Amino acid sequence: MRILLLSDIHANLEALDATLAGAPPFDEVVNLGDIVGYGASPNEVAERSRKLGKIFVRGNHDKAATGVMELDEFNAMAAAAAIWTRNELTPENLDWLRALPQGPISLPDFPHVQLVHGSPNDEDEYVVSLGDALAPLITLTTPLTFFGHTHLQGGFFANGSSADGFRPEYRTVGQAESVPLQLKPATRYLINPGSVGQPRDGDWRAAFALFDTDAQVVHFHRTPYNLKEAQDRIFAAKLPPRLATRLAAGR
Repeated sequence: MRILLLSDIHANLEALDATLAGAPPFDEVVNLGDIVGYGASPNEVAERSRKLGKIFVRGNHDKAATGVMELDEFNAMAAAAAIWTRNELTPENLDWLRALPQGPISLPDFPHVQLVHGSPNDEDEYVVSLGDALAPLITLTTPLTFFGHTHLQGGFFANGSSADGFRPEYRTVGQAESVPLQLKPATRYLINPGSVGQPRDGDWRAAFALFDTDAQVVHFHRTPYNLKEAQDRIFAAKLPPRLATRLAAGR
């Protein structure tokens, strides 16, 4: 089976459209959360996501925009976007987002795979460094965990003798590209497909991944999208301008 992995779309319709147009053939879609927040197309992205698949975990921005969590830990810009999103969402999309499940959840038919937004130990925890990853890697009984939240494509692994992090290395800054990662036996992985709608690794292109369960290969992808249109939507919505300008820097 070929599973398309999406995370952190953040209401960026243009990035989601480009991702779906550029993705290789797939059999199933899983979504690791933060469907909304920051961007200016929450209803369009929510509706598109609902049609794409049925396997989701909730993200912190999904919770914030639907009143499941308070905004105390959000910076002013993120909080303003969450409040704007809450007011924009249709009742149907609001209810759907509010009901998204908390991770980790198992991937049907693949008991060796689990899905989370932040960390297997805490759905809102950021796994950015190897130090962050060591505790879950050491304690995990599930060999393969897909996570989001950090907006950083790549991940971490551990086996009997070593542990380390990895990032896909791309050759361009503006074209569609893919980098494969062959999974190894007797190794535990935390893998982040990257952010579709707001990458923060210095690469503005939409990030996603495809997991080939038969070959045990994760293909990391980047694809360009209509950046100006996504920015113009944010400006027109009168959201904080920084939410638009940061897209160009991938930060």
